[in-house]
Amino acid sequence: MACFNPRSDEALLSCAQMAAADRAAMSMGHFGEDLMEAAGMGVAQLALARTGIRRVLVLCGPGNNGGDGWVAARYLREAGCDVHVVFEGDVSALKGDAFTMARRYDGMTSAYDPSLLDDVDLVIDALFGAGLRGPLRGRAQQMVMDANRCNAFRLAVDVPSGLSGDTGQAEEAVFQADLTVTFFRKKPGHVLVPGRYHCGRVVVHDIGIPACVLDHIAPLAFENSPNLWRSHWPRKVPSNHKYQHGSVLVLGGRPPALGASRMTARAALRMGAGVVTLASPSDGYAIQAGALDEVMVAPYDNDSELGALMADRRRTVLAVGPGAGVGEALRRQVHLALAQKKPVVLDADALTSFEGQADALFAAIQSDVVMTPHGGEFQRVFGTQETAPDQTDGKLAITRAAAYRAGAILVHKGPDTVIAAPDGCAVIETAAPPDLATAGSGDVLAGCVAGLLAQGMPAMAAACCAVWSHGAAARNSGRGLVAGDLIAALPVISKEMELGLKSSVFR
Repeated sequence: MACFNPRSDEALLSCAQMAAADRAAMSMGHFGEDLMEAAGMGVAQLALARTGIRRVLVLCGPGNNGGDGWVAARYLREAGCDVHVVFEGDVSALKGDAFTMARRYDGMTSAYDPSLLDDVDLVIDALFGAGLRGPLRGRAQQMVMDANRCNAFRLAVDVPSGLSGDTGQAEEAVFQADLTVTFFRKKPGHVLVPGRYHCGRVVVHDIGIPACVLDHIAPLAFENSPNLWRSHWPRKVPSNHKYQHGSVLVLGGRPPALGASRMTARAALRMGAGVVTLASPSDGYAIQAGALDEVMVAPYDNDSELGALMADRRRTVLAVGPGAGVGEALRRQVHLALAQKKPVVLDADALTSFEGQADALFAAIQSDVVMTPHGGEFQRVFGTQETAPDQTDGKLAITRAAAYRAGAILVHKGPDTVIAAPDGCAVIETAAPPDLATAGSGDVLAGCVAGLLAQGMPAMAAACCAVWSHGAAARNSGRGLVAGDLIAALPVISKEMELGLKSSVFR
């Protein structure tokens, strides 16, 4: 499938893309001065929405971010606030719209002094925003560190100073915002870790840039939401039989690691697949068959018998890895699965088994493959060569590069799970709770992906939907959840989603 709707509210723009959106808007007759006025006014309105704001300190930098700050200061002063603007340098040296806005402000202005933070209710960071390259230094660093220690409410304009809007990477000194006001669309740095933790609540304020500018920019990064993939959600037809709802074959493990594959199988079934079969080595068959009711269990003794199970035309999706055991035997079985030219989900041991041999895995991919590594597994598969990704590029960039190299959909799990396709399309999950950090959670996610693939969802949409549903199931369960709770919650989440889709909640 192609990437998602470029005009989506969930689109994430890099700093360069946002600058291009500004230029495109201006080429359509929107003056830069008007965009800056709207941005600063929005900052002031959101600041005033917080009760008890009387004394305000605005930290203005030398660029357009500072220009937004000058506008916000003017509106706050007009609203009756006691406003003081800090600007290091000569205002007459400012350029363009920032100079115009600074000249329109007629309140208190001075260089920085730490005493200015005494008893203020609000500190606004309009120092650099997305325009900063490299760490904060000198007085700017001191201002940010002092502001972080004060008791005032902290508001960042566009991006907290010291934070990369593209990667979410943080320098040593970063403005710690309670609220970040950005414009038109969020940036990846707002939702990636650790950037997310420095932004506080992020509000997108409309400054009048028309959504049509995104048609040319063609963003390839998005925040995960049902709005992205709702059109691919599988609808069940009353006349269908179980195999028309999709059939998944899960490769089971050997004693004592049997539970992981059971959870994958159950999750695939609970995600809506009509039939799920667990292929079990004969020495674990009795245990697996006794532990599973709705999931069928098929024994095998060798690769030939396993290959026959995989080749069965009724089985449309294969899931390999959870609890399967690391080593040469599993590598053979992964190649056997890939040779079927069916959609395949590879997780856990199926990935770790190819540490140092990743290119052989990638060369064998002939159909839709979804890989679901956590950070350690990702490093084992993609970080064992001299071409290992540079972590300073950020999680979004390294996951995209890995997906391109593998020729597969990558679900790079973590607090900011990144789902990336070989064509560069990427989606970031932002709502998964920390409760998901529990044993077996990844096995359940692999089953969710397999279950959706079996029902005909395109691979990228299935991966995004599975990650979202997985997180929603965790939110439904709360603190103390175990992996089995996620499986039990999946039908509830699916029902709520279907009701939401019918009522246009997610439109």
